[in-house]
Amino acid sequence: MTDQHSIRQPKIDPSRGLKPDGSPADNDRIEIGPTQRAFDEWAELGLTVPNLDRMRQTRLDRIVAELNKRDYAGVLCFDPLNIRYATDSSNMHLWITHNPSRAAFVSAEGHVVLWELHRCEHLSNYLPLIDEIRTEGVGMYYFVAGDKEEEIAERFAQQVDQLLRKHAGDNRRLAIDKIEIPGLRALDKIGVDVQNGMQLMEHARSVKGVDEINAMRCAISSCEIAVAEMRKALRPGIAEVELWAVLHGENIKRGGEWIETRILNSGPRTNPWMQEAGPRIIQNGDLLAFDTDMIGPYGMCADISRTWYCGDGQPSVEQRHLHAVAYEHIMKNMELLKPGVSFKELTQNGHRLPEQYRAQRYGVMMHGVGLCDEYPAIYYPEDYTEGAFDYVLEPGMTLCVEAYVGAVGMRDGVKLEEQVLITETGYENLTLCPFDEKLMA
Repeated sequence: MTDQHSIRQPKIDPSRGLKPDGSPADNDRIEIGPTQRAFDEWAELGLTVPNLDRMRQTRLDRIVAELNKRDYAGVLCFDPLNIRYATDSSNMHLWITHNPSRAAFVSAEGHVVLWELHRCEHLSNYLPLIDEIRTEGVGMYYFVAGDKEEEIAERFAQQVDQLLRKHAGDNRRLAIDKIEIPGLRALDKIGVDVQNGMQLMEHARSVKGVDEINAMRCAISSCEIAVAEMRKALRPGIAEVELWAVLHGENIKRGGEWIETRILNSGPRTNPWMQEAGPRIIQNGDLLAFDTDMIGPYGMCADISRTWYCGDGQPSVEQRHLHAVAYEHIMKNMELLKPGVSFKELTQNGHRLPEQYRAQRYGVMMHGVGLCDEYPAIYYPEDYTEGAFDYVLEPGMTLCVEAYVGAVGMRDGVKLEEQVLITETGYENLTLCPFDEKLMA
């Protein structure tokens, strides 16, 4: 499963893919990206598409800054979303999560090497910041390497060693996000000082530049259009999975990429939370709750939650109460958001759920969001670990603020979530998706 080792400079063909301003190129070889449908909708909404070249450079600059802050020689990424962040290269992300066949190296001076799947170098040779594309050596896991994992890992370690000597001199401090056991042992053997690459990359990714924010606005708007189509399709008699398929389909139509989870549930399946969409037929009078977890256009995550009432009647007093508690919770917690506030302060000063709903509280009060759910995790007081997140909010961070409200043993639960941007003075709610009018009444 490995090819002859190759190192080469990528061929930059400016006619391929999207234009630098993010709009589609007028040719038959458009790379993965938004569709014309999405561009038309964004134009109608007055949104600004990202400048892709500038977005890529900003991301690389943030990685380099984090490397130099820590005096690391470079970072070696196997996580597909870290590879995407470092290179903007996209190739079978979900498959790569369990078949680590790609990697990216970024030196402290900004030299970028991409290890691509065999015979797939053409997928990334238009990206301007990739200095080298290699096609041999990363596959050191059993499916592709069999009983030769150690040999392949040792050859790969030699490539890494050469890169460090060329681009970092005597510095052997290499950050790695995740790596197969044979690879780690091979690097230890040659004296590479392995550091925490996931921490480095999460911190690099945590603050978004103007183009990432524009990309996120576009992804959220596409998500909200998809959610509106779900709303139109919601009726008694439809299966949960049929409704969930609407979200998937509308995302793909606009050049979105995938959905991280499949959390959509109805009626008694709304309590407890986290139940996946299934064949249950939604009934008149049910609550319908979902969490989009959508990886949309540009690979940006649009992570919002809503709970709707299904049918032509009116919600019960209990259903409206659950929704009111969840709505108050996220709105009060958003009021705490501004630069300089520590993550610990958010935990300590956050709005407290009524006692009967705490046992089934959501896993976090808030979390970072970008290419996926990201650092930081802001926990409830019951789940807080002292010293785990001793940092503060910064302008350009993007967060999701959420709540699940449902008492143990009861029929219904409500899930709500908003996506926000930390500004210079406070926050901006990026979510425009309406709440259910009947439940808000």
